[in-house]
Amino acid sequence: MALIQKTISPRAWAELLLLSLIWGASFLSIKVALNEIGPLTAVAHRTGWAMLILWAVILIRRFAMPTDLRVWGAFVIMGLLNNVIPFSLMAWGQLHIETGLTSILNASTAVFGVIAAAVFFADERLTARKAIGVLLGFIGVSTAIGLAAFKDFDIRSLGQLAVIGGTISYALASVWARKTLGHLKPQVAAAGMLTGASLMTIPAAWLVEGPITLTLQPQTWAAIAYYAVVATAVAYMLYYRVLAMAGSGNLMLCTLMVAPVAIVLGAVILGEALPLRAYVGFTILALGLLVLDGRLFKPLQNRARRA
Repeated sequence: MALIQKTISPRAWAELLLLSLIWGASFLSIKVALNEIGPLTAVAHRTGWAMLILWAVILIRRFAMPTDLRVWGAFVIMGLLNNVIPFSLMAWGQLHIETGLTSILNASTAVFGVIAAAVFFADERLTARKAIGVLLGFIGVSTAIGLAAFKDFDIRSLGQLAVIGGTISYALASVWARKTLGHLKPQVAAAGMLTGASLMTIPAAWLVEGPITLTLQPQTWAAIAYYAVVATAVAYMLYYRVLAMAGSGNLMLCTLMVAPVAIVLGAVILGEALPLRAYVGFTILALGLLVLDGRLFKPLQNRARRA
């Protein structure tokens, strides 16, 4: 499915900005929670609480629940690709790298999404414009990571690669969602996906990191409440509202706005300082995303048509 761009209304702009702020702050909240709990436990809290909230919304709004076992099987795979793998890899990665750098690398999701779509869908071929955008994206990511990470491989390098692995999983999840879940209401698909994820994350966290305790510090609960309730359950519902108003093409702008929010919060609250290459890499990556988005070429196309 090709990116669809619509004119963005002031209301859509406001909600797009709000979604960017919510997701940008999620990196900080996860970092705070990781001071007391392990990455798998953090993910179990995220999927579990968000699942309960979304099912409550579905029951209140009386949406039909799927009964086909094949759909529930698709939920499990979607939960693995869109929640279990990326949430776990990124949470583990944040143990070893800054929140701002995590958000920059996370922005490459759109780049891998374009590649995955080109591989699996005939109507998503890799055009010359998309190829340029993908190339710029890879250059940007490589610059942000730094050549030293490839030469002197250490735990920090592994943390960065873990985040990249998470973005690749997100890209594959978008393919799976289009193939198997496109006929469902977004809220139902999100709740089913989180249910499938919770069936994996809760026992995995228990086995690897020990029993999941509810006796946590107030700041840890505040962080969990934010990233599970606001940045997952509420954000999913807001995401689909913005998608309906602004279109999938304009939603790529959210990817560009999330990273600066995370960078500022990491610097102000956690005192993080990113190397210059991280900012240069993000600038190149952002340019690649704008090329993929296509709006940079619209003025040239309009002039060509008038000529």
